[in-house]
Amino acid sequence: MFSKVLKTYTGRANGFYRNLSQKLPEFTKNVFDVSRGNYNYINDGHIDYFRRVLGTNRVITNPEDAEKYNVDWFSQVRVCPQGGNTGVNGGSIPVFDEVIISTELMNEIISLDEDSGVLVCQAGCILETIDNKAATKDLIVPLDLGAKGSCQIGGNVSTNAGGLRLLRFGNLHGNILGLEVVKADGEILDCLGTLKKDNTGYHLKHLFIGSEGTLGFVTKVSIQCPSRPKYINVAFLGLQNFNKALKTLKLLRYRLGEILSAIEMIDYCSMDFIKNVVGQQSPIGDYPFYLLIETSGSNALHNEEKLNSFLEESLQKALVLNGTVANEPNKVQDIWSIRENIPNGFQKVASKMLYYDVSVPLAHYYTIVDDVADYAKDISERVFGFGHIGDGNLHLHIQLKNDLTKEVKSNFDSFILEKIVRYKGSISAEHGVGFTKAKLMDKIKPPSTLKVMKDLKKLMDPNGILNPYKIFI
Repeated sequence: MFSKVLKTYTGRANGFYRNLSQKLPEFTKNVFDVSRGNYNYINDGHIDYFRRVLGTNRVITNPEDAEKYNVDWFSQVRVCPQGGNTGVNGGSIPVFDEVIISTELMNEIISLDEDSGVLVCQAGCILETIDNKAATKDLIVPLDLGAKGSCQIGGNVSTNAGGLRLLRFGNLHGNILGLEVVKADGEILDCLGTLKKDNTGYHLKHLFIGSEGTLGFVTKVSIQCPSRPKYINVAFLGLQNFNKALKTLKLLRYRLGEILSAIEMIDYCSMDFIKNVVGQQSPIGDYPFYLLIETSGSNALHNEEKLNSFLEESLQKALVLNGTVANEPNKVQDIWSIRENIPNGFQKVASKMLYYDVSVPLAHYYTIVDDVADYAKDISERVFGFGHIGDGNLHLHIQLKNDLTKEVKSNFDSFILEKIVRYKGSISAEHGVGFTKAKLMDKIKPPSTLKVMKDLKKLMDPNGILNPYKIFI
């Protein structure tokens, strides 16, 4: 058996309900227009089998004990692979009554090669845990997320998670060297290589990176860890308009390219949200737009000189109006907390929030925020955009005046989808498709592309038992 813990219970609709003392959301089957597949129902015989294989203490069936596995952050028995359950698109939660296979006990770090910088671990390892392990050898895991203290590397791989420093390290397709995967028929597929270069046949591991558990169950990961930067500087800058933000972005790439590790954009309404919902204020006052910049490298003097030179030039060219710079760890974290606290505030107004994770060409990166703000002006408290402007990933959010309804969500989905198609963007930048975006796939992908995806799914999982209702419906 390829998992260490198994749970069974009926799926809840996804949302930000990490504190289970809050009111639970309605059952997914009652919220969304989706029909249960032609699967068997779990019976006592199935549960007895799992108990014999896994042990009684590793099979959870009590509804109260299983509830936390059904709500995420935002004649076959079919299974739902689940890691840290920090997703926001319903990719890791059951829709009807799937068996949940949790990797939370698969948390062994198998090896760390200091010379090659290759770390091998089980899929249930917490991202922050393996990064701390890498740090003992002056290495860094090339992925950093706000949920790093609870998300698991297997889930990160399965969604091809992006994160804050994709600009520096690239996405997981370029950093994962190998995987161990369990196929739908139970066969273990050993692609757990540790070589940076291996051109022997098809690179099968790439099939499973970003497949959200629909093609196979990731159980082990081999990841390339680069050298850990010794010196980090951050700058928090205020700007007059988005056009100045784009010009500053271009200057950043030109002047700081080799030491640039992150560029985050935050608009005024995002900062206003933090101020009023979270209670944190801008350290430089109010501006229409902000850029959070991080540089990192091995030479402190070199890094500081380049950053200061950039700041002087950006002020002289009237691109930047004001800013603050920090390199002490506590102050660096204080500035980063501004960006990280935006999603932390969603829990407080969850019933009124709509959120979209999209990629948009930079020419329209903020155009879509203005479009939605105009569309939502009569029913919204605020519309705001923030995100990884360095790679075109925008987090677009609408805080409504009243509680979200199915009709309102459907209207926004249609409107935003039309804009994404027009601007040649993507409906999912880094959070996957999951369940909530599955119905949009035929609107955003060419028929030929979608057909190949479905053919591959049928080949790898002919009975459709791996994470059903996800990516395709």
